[in-house]
Amino acid sequence: MQIFSARDIKEGMSSPEQANSTDAAKRRAAVWAASQVEDGMKVGLGTGSTSALVIEEVGRRVAEGLRITAIATSEASQKQALGLKIPISDFAHLPQLDLTIDGADEVQEGTLYLIKGHGGALLREKIVAIASTKLIIAVDPRKLVKTLGQVFTLPVEIVPFGFETTMRRLKDLGFDCELRVNDDGKPFVTDGQHYIAHCKLPQVGFDAKLAAEKLKATVGVVEHGLFLGMASKVVIGGPEGIQVLEAAEPENWSEVE
Repeated sequence: MQIFSARDIKEGMSSPEQANSTDAAKRRAAVWAASQVEDGMKVGLGTGSTSALVIEEVGRRVAEGLRITAIATSEASQKQALGLKIPISDFAHLPQLDLTIDGADEVQEGTLYLIKGHGGALLREKIVAIASTKLIIAVDPRKLVKTLGQVFTLPVEIVPFGFETTMRRLKDLGFDCELRVNDDGKPFVTDGQHYIAHCKLPQVGFDAKLAAEKLKATVGVVEHGLFLGMASKVVIGGPEGIQVLEAAEPENWSEVE
């Protein structure tokens, strides 16, 4: 069986200059997204490098007097939020959230369809997103793609017991899958105590909605990283400022300084 290393996700081909540009783009997107949080809101806090910048900015605003209550999509994000004194709650006390801000691995132009989960928190991310009235996705320009799966594989969270048979079923559906492992070769374990299979998506004739249905119907699959029709807005940081893509008018880009 092929294996997928956590290191493979982090490694890239960016030069130091490109890395600095990307970091600046992420921060612009994060700052704008965090500015959408209003006093009294119940907020979902995402997972990943851009989401960490969002949490940092929300924490700064909380220190200045912003009053919110939040639910984090991962243990790492919750730890960061608590360190910044952002009030954290749970779904027993906050059954519905006003806004969730998260990142994405890929954003398909025109549809706002997303691939999420390379941070290893897709199940919690989807639970929080589904419970939110609005979902804002903050990314840098590299995350925009014309076809899902163009750059990233699709993470699929699976039950550890019998994972070998689950992955065979995924392959029978036409997905070429690899198990995600840590640097020591042991399976990566999510906060929900599951494994992740990374699936390659076909670049011709791929139907995201049909794929989502097939994945959800597969025994052993807990959740998949296709987030379809869920994003309210996607904010993309750039060299000059940001761009915001609205779900209601997917082809309409608005410039914001």
